[in-house]
Amino acid sequence: MADRLSARAALALVTGDFAELPHPRRRSAPDGPLGWHGYDDARARAADRTGESESVVCGTGTVGGTRAVLIAFEFGFLGGSLGEGTGDRLESAHRHARAHRLPVVSLVATGGSRMQEGMLALSQLQRVARESALTREAGLAQLAVVRDPTTGGGWATLGAGADVTLALPGAQVGFAGSRVRPADADPAAYTAEAQVAAGSADAVVRPAELPETLGLWLRLLTGGSGEPAEVPEPLGGSGDPPATGWEAVRRARSPERPRARAYLDAYFSRRTAVVGDRCGGADPDGVLCGFGTARRDGRTVAFAAQTGTATRPAGYRTATRLIRLADRLGIPVLTLVDTPGAANDAEAERQGVGPAIAELFGTVATARIPVTTLVVGEGGSGGALALAAPGRTWATPDSYFSVIAPESAAAILKRPAAQVPATADELLLRPQDLAELGVIRTGDQMFPGTGDRRS
Repeated sequence: MADRLSARAALALVTGDFAELPHPRRRSAPDGPLGWHGYDDARARAADRTGESESVVCGTGTVGGTRAVLIAFEFGFLGGSLGEGTGDRLESAHRHARAHRLPVVSLVATGGSRMQEGMLALSQLQRVARESALTREAGLAQLAVVRDPTTGGGWATLGAGADVTLALPGAQVGFAGSRVRPADADPAAYTAEAQVAAGSADAVVRPAELPETLGLWLRLLTGGSGEPAEVPEPLGGSGDPPATGWEAVRRARSPERPRARAYLDAYFSRRTAVVGDRCGGADPDGVLCGFGTARRDGRTVAFAAQTGTATRPAGYRTATRLIRLADRLGIPVLTLVDTPGAANDAEAERQGVGPAIAELFGTVATARIPVTTLVVGEGGSGGALALAAPGRTWATPDSYFSVIAPESAAAILKRPAAQVPATADELLLRPQDLAELGVIRTGDQMFPGTGDRRS
C-alpha cells in the first residue's frame, strides 16, 4: 500500500502558494438529507481529525510556473467520499477555472459516493461530469493525480476522465473498492501500475518527481499555437531517392534506418508520453504518443509516431485520443508513419482493429488544428495511411508508401517470388513516384530540408 497523503500534504508537494477558494455553504437538515442517524457526529469527528470541513479542498496555486486550479481530496474525511457539499465545491472550482482560463489539476483520493446521503450523493457524479465537460469544451486542460486509494465514482470521473492521468506508486486504483470486489479478485489488478498497463492511466510518478512532472505537463498543455508543426529533417541515408521500387522497400526495412525515437529525440528538447486508449489497451512500443517542446522554436507539438512494427488496435485508439486532445487545446500535431501495416492476427480482430482505424481516419480528417506527417520508413497500406495528413504529408528518401506490400501483391496476382521486385516497381511506391502522383508534397519539398517547412 502506498503512503496516504493528506489533502494539504498533497497540495504542499506540488505548489508553494496555494490559496483556497471561497466555498459555497449549504444548509443541511439534521443528520443530512436522509436523516441518517449519527451522520452529524461522524462529520464532526472527521473535521476534528483532519481540520477540514469537507472531503475536498479547492484553490489555486502555481505548479512549475503555471497557475492552475487545484483540487485535493482528504481521504481522512469520511473516506474522501463525495456528497452534496463536495459537489458544491467541485462545481465552484471548475467555474473559477473557466472564468480565469486556468487548467485544472485534481489530486484524487476517494472511496466513492457517501452512503449517508444516498442517491443525492451518487448524483454528484453527474454534476462533476458536466462541469468537467464544460471545462473541456472551454479548451482547458485537466490533469489528475490518483493517490491511495482512488476507487468508485471518483476514479470513474475525476481520475479516469482527465486528459492526462498520473498515479502514485502502489496506490489502490480501480472502480471496485477492496470491500466490494469479488473475494477471488486478483488485488494486483486494482493498482496504479495495473491501470497504466491496461491503458487507463498514463504514468506512475514518484512523489519526489511529481512537481516537475506536473509542471512539464502544464507547460506543454497550455502552450498551444495555431501554426503547423515543422517537418523534421531526414536522418541517416544518403539523401538520394531510391533507384527502384524494391530498393525503396529494402531501405525502409533496413534495421540500420533511423526509427521513431531517433526522430523524436532530434525534434524535441523535452517530451512526455500519453499512454493507453482508455478502453483497456495500450501499445506503448508500437505507437509513441505525447507532447513535447520543439527544439527549433520552443513551441508545444503533439506527436503520434509509429515505430516500425505492425500497429495494434490500442495504438490507433491512443493516437486518436492524442489528436483529439491536441485539437481541443489548439496544439499542432506531428505524425511519423512507419509500419508494415495494421496487426492482422485474430486477437487484433477481436480488439476491433477495423473500427480503431476508422476512428483514426475520421479524427485526422476532421481535426481543426494542422496535422503534419513525415513518412520515415514503411508505409504499409491503410494501417499507415490512417495516420497521414491529407495534403500535408512528406517522405524521407528511406521510405515507401504502398497500397499493399509487394510480396502480398505478387501473391494475390499469383506471381512467383522472383517477380516481387518487379511488382514493387509497378506499384510506384518510391517517394518520387508518390510526389508525382500527388500523394506527398511536391516540388522543392519532395524531401524535407528545403523550402518553407511550415507551408
